[in-house]
Amino acid sequence: MISPGSTIGIIGGGQLGRMLAMAAARLGYRTVILEPQEDCPAAQVASEHIVAAYDDPNALEQLAELSDVVTYEFENVPVDSVEMLNESKAVFPPPEALKVSQDRVAEKRFLNKAGIQTAQWRIVENEGDLKAALLAFDGKGILKTRRFGYDGKGQIKFTGAKGESAKSGFAAIGSVPSILEALVDFTREISVIAARDEDGNIKVYDIAENVHKDGILATSSVPVSVSSTIAGLAADSARKLLDGLNYVGVVGMEFFVLANGTLLANEFAPRVHNSGHWTEAACAVSQFEQHIRAIAGLPLGDTRRHSDCVMENLIGDDIGRVPMLLQETGAVVHLYGKAEARSGRKMGHVTRITKRL
Repeated sequence: MISPGSTIGIIGGGQLGRMLAMAAARLGYRTVILEPQEDCPAAQVASEHIVAAYDDPNALEQLAELSDVVTYEFENVPVDSVEMLNESKAVFPPPEALKVSQDRVAEKRFLNKAGIQTAQWRIVENEGDLKAALLAFDGKGILKTRRFGYDGKGQIKFTGAKGESAKSGFAAIGSVPSILEALVDFTREISVIAARDEDGNIKVYDIAENVHKDGILATSSVPVSVSSTIAGLAADSARKLLDGLNYVGVVGMEFFVLANGTLLANEFAPRVHNSGHWTEAACAVSQFEQHIRAIAGLPLGDTRRHSDCVMENLIGDDIGRVPMLLQETGAVVHLYGKAEARSGRKMGHVTRITKRL
């Protein structure tokens, strides 16, 4: 256990790093952020900010010297940087989790090997691979870059319509190594937030139902209208993932629920997750505090929900609605400190308490 007063290093200075730093401060920890952007959201609330690239050797050395434990707030952190840090300081989640999550093929292979069902998929290295994969999937599927895609970026959808071509689709994502996932007829998208500590103890939050718009999460609602069997399968899948990776920290895992009751894993993120922001307003211990507890060696907290709620992302010009939102009864508003509102940019979120339990 690292005692209060110790320093937690966080790679990445976005809103997730900001909320982790705030949770750490509540538990008595200092935080140091490594982030190239000045006045980033996390730096506004952290104890110290190292302004440097994520792969800057001197900056990584400084981060290691200042920190008692290190974590990261997004999955596109260079694996080499995390492995370098891990030689001198504990880094959680472990580097292997980051490595698996950064490559969609490695991710799908890991999930399937762990006994977690996914949609059918094919590796796409070139136009010929894509033609063959589309033929296997009746011309339908979602082509995704193997690396660096998020919030709907790096994706092309094939619907089987006339005129769609493998050549133009592969070119549209930059002709880079990709994966084609079969389209699935799902009734809803759900996610689970779970945490594991170094001793292997696991805590799971309630399942959330998610609605996406233009590839970006719009709302997460709890509770979810799914059977206890589906909820149990999602929680069990998270446990398999956490144990399989010898994971420490919080993970977010997304699923498709099919009309026939089948549950398919979509992807996981080795970090606190947008679909878990509701825990900040509806649980005694949020996902952010839970992550800090896990990586600091503290006991994991209670994940029980004290309220039903709906979390809504405030994207782009939605920031202009804040004065009205602040007048709503039961609305918990959280802004990220971003100076410029741009289309598709997450500026904050609001969680509406709909019912006290």
